[in-house]
Amino acid sequence: MALRWADFITPSTLRLAPLVELLLEPISKPDQLERLQLGLQEALVNAVRHGNGCDPRKCLRIRRIVSPRWFVWQIQDEGDGVPAHARLSQLPERSDVACGRGFFLIQHCFDDVRWSGRGNRLQLAVRRSPSIAARLIVRGSDSRDLSAPV
Repeated sequence: MALRWADFITPSTLRLAPLVELLLEPISKPDQLERLQLGLQEALVNAVRHGNGCDPRKCLRIRRIVSPRWFVWQIQDEGDGVPAHARLSQLPERSDVACGRGFFLIQHCFDDVRWSGRGNRLQLAVRRSPSIAARLIVRGSDSRDLSAPV
């Protein structure tokens, strides 16, 4: 299996359900699907609200990458980025606060989470089923080592 990717550019809107469904098309395991749906939804909402300030004139750029071993989503907004010190994956101390759970949820929904240096692009990755990856590699359709996310 060769590396496959698809690019999506969409206006900044909170009507995200059709986009999330499209981004998750390659996922077939129901238990994995629910977890990834939650994580992608949270990442996209953060990009719209905090990155693009809910400005419909700004766009989100999303790349979905499918490799023999990984599913990867790269989400980029037009904002200034999240400072490195604010990229926490901890729950807020007070449970009644209105925000602060997003990065925690994202970290727990994916196997690998990485930020661009500027902080306006988030890369989310989940390992594919080992049995699927093994079958693809045995077929010899891709000789590159794709054991780590892109």
